[in-house]
Amino acid sequence: MNALLLLKTAHVVSAAIIFGTGLGIAFFTWFGYRSAMREGAIGSLRTTLRLTVVADAWLTAPAVAFQAASGAVLMHMHGWPLASAWSTAVWSLFLFAGACWTPVLAMQVRLARAAQLAPSTVALPPGFHRMFRWWFALGVLAFAAAIAIIWLMVAKPLPVAGS
Repeated sequence: MNALLLLKTAHVVSAAIIFGTGLGIAFFTWFGYRSAMREGAIGSLRTTLRLTVVADAWLTAPAVAFQAASGAVLMHMHGWPLASAWSTAVWSLFLFAGACWTPVLAMQVRLARAAQLAPSTVALPPGFHRMFRWWFALGVLAFAAAIAIIWLMVAKPLPVAGS
C-alpha cells in the first residue's frame, strides 16, 4: 500500500470517528437526559456525561487534530491550493464546527460536574437545563458542519486545481 492510499484511508477513518463518536455522544446523552427528567433518577445521566467527556478527550479530539493535519497534507500531495473554493469551504466549515464544538467540550465538563454533585433524588439545577439546551444546539450545528465537510470530501463539487 502506498503512502497516499494509507493517508487517505486514515483520513477517512478519522472522519468516521468524529462522525460516529459525535452521533453516539448525542444519542446516549440525549436519551440519558430525557430518562433522567422522566424518572427523576440521574445515575445513568451521570455515567453518560462522564463518559461523554472521556470519549471526546480520547476519540474525538485526537481525530479532529489528525483530520486537520492529514487534510492539509493530502491537499499538498494532490497539489490543491489553499485558496481554492473547495478548500475555503472545507476549512471554513472545519473552523465553524470547531467554534461550536469548543464550548460544547467545556459545557460537557460542567454538565458532568453538576450531575455528579446533584443528589439522586433532587432535580438538577435550572442552569443545567439551559446549558444542556445550548450543548445540544451547538452540537447540532457542529454535526451539520461535519456532514457538509464529508459531503465536500466525497463530492468535490467546487473547482479544485489539480483534481
